[in-house]
Amino acid sequence: MRQPTAPADPAGLLTDEETKRRGLRRMKLVALSFLVGAAVVFLLTSWAQSRGWPAWVGYVRAAAEAGMVGALADWFAVTALFRHPLGLRIPHTAIIPRKKDVLGNSLGDFVGENFLAEDVVRDKLRRVEVSRRLGGWLAQPENAERVTAELATVVRGVMTVLRDEDVQAVMEQAVARRIIDRPWGPPLGKLLDQVFADGAHHKLVDLVCDRAYEWVRDNHATVLRVVSDRAPSWSPKFVDEMLADKVYGEVLAFAWAVKTDVNHPMRLALDKFLVEFAQDLQKDPDTMARAEQVKRQVVEHPEVQKLIGSAWSTAKELLLTAAEDPSSELRRRVRLGLVTLGERLVGDTGLAAKVDGWVEGAAAHVVTNYSAEITTIITETVERWDAAETSRKVELQVGRDLQFIRINGTVVGSLAGLAIYTVAQVLF
Repeated sequence: MRQPTAPADPAGLLTDEETKRRGLRRMKLVALSFLVGAAVVFLLTSWAQSRGWPAWVGYVRAAAEAGMVGALADWFAVTALFRHPLGLRIPHTAIIPRKKDVLGNSLGDFVGENFLAEDVVRDKLRRVEVSRRLGGWLAQPENAERVTAELATVVRGVMTVLRDEDVQAVMEQAVARRIIDRPWGPPLGKLLDQVFADGAHHKLVDLVCDRAYEWVRDNHATVLRVVSDRAPSWSPKFVDEMLADKVYGEVLAFAWAVKTDVNHPMRLALDKFLVEFAQDLQKDPDTMARAEQVKRQVVEHPEVQKLIGSAWSTAKELLLTAAEDPSSELRRRVRLGLVTLGERLVGDTGLAAKVDGWVEGAAAHVVTNYSAEITTIITETVERWDAAETSRKVELQVGRDLQFIRINGTVVGSLAGLAIYTVAQVLF
């Protein structure tokens, strides 16, 4: 015989079970006392009748006899639910142990048809007003803090479970693959078009021109050396120096003109070049192909791969630090967001209606598609129970009330017996 695995009882359950067991024993004794009382009265009145006592004794004897029969019949009926009366295997007794699985299936079907029906669930959720209650609860700062703390615990748990190398591998593959698969040319060209149209690049051009002028101004010796190195070997040195000074002056003047004149031909030529380059990135196949080649070289560079791989470690450290610190900006914003959400759920009827609709829809989907799996919990649990243990547990829960059937059987039987005996005496 399979024995049920007793789950760990929460504090106080054994005391409650013992209280119910004592109450059941007490009610059984009370019901038995009614039967014994009826039997004693029957025996005494039978003896009195044999001794010639007055006629009223017959009425009492009839009532006691019928009460005794009623008590015995109801004792049999109540006992037959849980076991074989007197250990005799009479048909249709020990109903609960024999029909345990059938009762479990019936209970599962009953729950599925009457409690997990879509219309029942929708009506219940509609009357509960989930969004309003949830909103009122979240609007309390202490409750929002509780939710935030629980979310922080979940984040820490997830971070602990996930292996860094697995996440890094996924990020490297996902990020690199997404970058490689998406062409750079057209979107980059559109971005540059917008930047050039708005003139946002002019500050960068100004910076380049400033730095170019400063470099020429501060590198007179370098310019002289370059000119001298490129001069013919037969050229006199003083001629080279004069030429170098001339070249340096022209270059410095050119750099100054580009720096100070926003409409300088060099600047205009640069603007034209940039605009054409942005268009080529979108339309010219050769430029687009070169952009793709540069993209692959950048993405496949070891330092870039290392940067992508280390992104998870950095993000993980930031998340853990923020999750563990109750005063962190992340947790503060989450708390504020939850409180704001709660206030909106209470005050915004449109949002509340949407949330209620989502909840009803989700619950309806669950009960429509998975009610059978839910009720299976009931049927499979009952199937795993031991028959005798099941009978004992059920009797412990309802047996005390069933003893009133025995008591009522004694009382009703006595009254019925008295009525029948009275009618018989009157008529015959």
